[in-house]
Amino acid sequence: MAFIIGPLILLLAFLGSPVFTLIGGGSIFLFASAGIDSSAVIVEMLRLASLPALIAIPLFTFSGYMLAESRAPQRMLALAEAMFGTLPGGLAIVALFTTALFTAFTGASGVTIIALGGLLYPMLSKQGYPEKFTLGLLTTTGSLGLLFPPSLPIILYGLVAKIDIDKLFKAGLLPGALLLLALSVYAFFVARKAGVKRIPFSMAELKRSARAVAWELPLPFVIIGGIYLGLFTASEAASVMAFYVLITEVFIYKDLSLFKDIPRVAVKSMLLVGAIFLVLGTALGFTSYLIDAQIPDRIFAWLHTYVASKVLFLLLLNAFLLVINMIEIFSAIIIVVPIIVPVAAGYGIDPVHLGIIFLLNLEIGYMLPPLGLNLFLSSSRFHKKLPVLYRAVGPFLLILLAMLALVTYLPSLSLIGIK
Repeated sequence: MAFIIGPLILLLAFLGSPVFTLIGGGSIFLFASAGIDSSAVIVEMLRLASLPALIAIPLFTFSGYMLAESRAPQRMLALAEAMFGTLPGGLAIVALFTTALFTAFTGASGVTIIALGGLLYPMLSKQGYPEKFTLGLLTTTGSLGLLFPPSLPIILYGLVAKIDIDKLFKAGLLPGALLLLALSVYAFFVARKAGVKRIPFSMAELKRSARAVAWELPLPFVIIGGIYLGLFTASEAASVMAFYVLITEVFIYKDLSLFKDIPRVAVKSMLLVGAIFLVLGTALGFTSYLIDAQIPDRIFAWLHTYVASKVLFLLLLNAFLLVINMIEIFSAIIIVVPIIVPVAAGYGIDPVHLGIIFLLNLEIGYMLPPLGLNLFLSSSRFHKKLPVLYRAVGPFLLILLAMLALVTYLPSLSLIGIK
């Protein structure tokens, strides 16, 4: 029977069946075929509903969608341009930091490329940046903020791997900052080589843009600073952010109407949250089967026979994660994480360090040819063929892979300050 159910699930997936039905149905079949009580699937869904940290997902997602629907991206970009546009490569560096911050708050790569890509592409082109660099930069920036709070993938990873989400937030700060620094250095040299024009500094423009964003500017400092200083947990930060963004965008800036726009944004954001929760609940049932059937132990025993070195295991793990994250992102977190966490623990890898490795692989997977999601979004947004984008992301991909190697083999970059 097992040799029939596998191809059947693949066929149903190809025909467009919802992922949660495939995972849930497959889990129940596996439990039944192993003679184990399949009620664990329902139990895990109930356990998921009782997790205190779960509320962070809908609140952060709702907040991110409100920001995306408002004119916040334009205001943030105008301030960053006024502050740093006069530096060599200033506008490219502005693009890196603005999109990273925006992705951290929205949690969705597609939103960043769609919301900010159309603004940044003509600005970068007008200043004289090479088109190949511009396309590569904007395709890359769509996922740069995933290591910073309140990134949705960090929260999902913490829930699935049963790791303190606040620790993951803290662990991602230094690797994320170093990655932005490395890309900024590359942008500086490209701009200098291309003779890119600088934006003249204007104190009047700086004051105007600062006043325009005065109510939104404190948001990242309040949320990120509050988490790092231990003033509130991820769930509390989500509540603060949702309330603050709602008041700011509806009553202060009036970009959104309380009765016309907010219900629409709420429905749009909760459709995504509902899909995530359904997959997450059924996948945790699948995780119970993996534990009961001792699948991770068997994988570790097999791997340990052929891969005795921790260094080689990490190399193989990164290769595996890059492929998986390129193909399917949320499923990779929900299905793969329960398998790799206990296996990696057998090699003495800290689970928080493993989380940062996984999330950095996730960033790269978004832009990895040929199936990275950012590539398709950029192709649609900028009307460019995929082979053009494959070449454009090449230099950025090398920088991200170099940073992945550093984070993988220097655990202190992730673990500093959380032990």
